[in-house]
Amino acid sequence: MVTKERFQKGMTFQQYLDQMTTNKERFLQLLQEIKIRPEDREALKRFGKPLKVLVITEDWCGDALQNVPVMAKLVDGLPNVEMRVFLRDQNPDLMDQYLNQGIYRSIPVFAFFDENMNELSRFIERPPVVTELIEKKIRELRQALRQQHGEEWRQATVDEIRTLLKA
Repeated sequence: MVTKERFQKGMTFQQYLDQMTTNKERFLQLLQEIKIRPEDREALKRFGKPLKVLVITEDWCGDALQNVPVMAKLVDGLPNVEMRVFLRDQNPDLMDQYLNQGIYRSIPVFAFFDENMNELSRFIERPPVVTELIEKKIRELRQALRQQHGEEWRQATVDEIRTLLKA
């Protein structure tokens, strides 16, 4: 459970930016390039109630590099939204409350809370439609590589077994 006190211990977005050491240039470039549609910002404005957004991330993560700037841009300047950022590796107790499939410490995590810190929803790693596309492309690539390199890979298996058995 995330308390108000714990939430307040998170970094502001600016503090997060200030401490970044990896991917900072690319992050800032993406932040500048991202276009949020007016209707998407209006939807958050119409939510009407105070909203707290807990972000768990690390600057080395590719999914975080793509998604954290989107979240930051989406809530930027909205008076009813407060965002705090926590580093995954320094906050395992928080991270373990948001495990992907109950086992993976996938980031970024966006957890949304009302003013009483009741969790409203959560976002972990990336949208499911993006994961499906990535997995489809990986399957296609593996199939193509197996067709292209099948014989040499089978021989590499034989060679590895001979090495393991020293035969």
